Amino acid sequence: MADAAHHHPPEPSTPHPHHRDQRDDRDDRDDRDDPGVPELRQVVLDATDARALAEFYRELLGYTYRPGDEPPAAGADDVRARDWLVLAHPSGAPRLAFQPVDTLPPPTWPHPATPQQLHLDLTVPDATALAAQHARALGLGARLLLDRSEDPEEMLYVYADPQGHPFCIFVASVDP
Repeated sequence: MADAAHHHPPEPSTPHPHHRDQRDDRDDRDDRDDPGVPELRQVVLDATDARALAEFYRELLGYTYRPGDEPPAAGADDVRARDWLVLAHPSGAPRLAFQPVDTLPPPTWPHPATPQQLHLDLTVPDATALAAQHARALGLGARLLLDRSEDPEEMLYVYADPQGHPFCIFVASVDP
């Protein structure tokens, strides 16, 4: 997330936190074929309304439901949303899953009272796309937490999703 979320701001010569890991390491090593290394299947978000949060991210990211997890017909019981829902990128990965919980204290980022514990980094190629996705995120129900869209080194917005989970949308660096 933005520098305010880090305990130690990066040194001026250090790439910004979002840019540091943009390089695709799959060319350096292929852990998918190594049985001694686990593979990340999905990121799971707790939600007091799993269906509503899944719908928010489905709309925001253009993901699709895992077969069988689609919303039921109008008026029908949403049995799946009481258990577990999964969304996937059209390629099949990455995936987001949603598990229902009775209560969920929303993170208070950037204040430390209730830590964020996890946030999603979403990227766009340029400032025009950033502005368009900013409008989409707000229209879908995201709440703006931080506006650094004018920062020449790291243009980004930080939001809370409808359940309070922080996420960022930022312009990805072309540098590794």
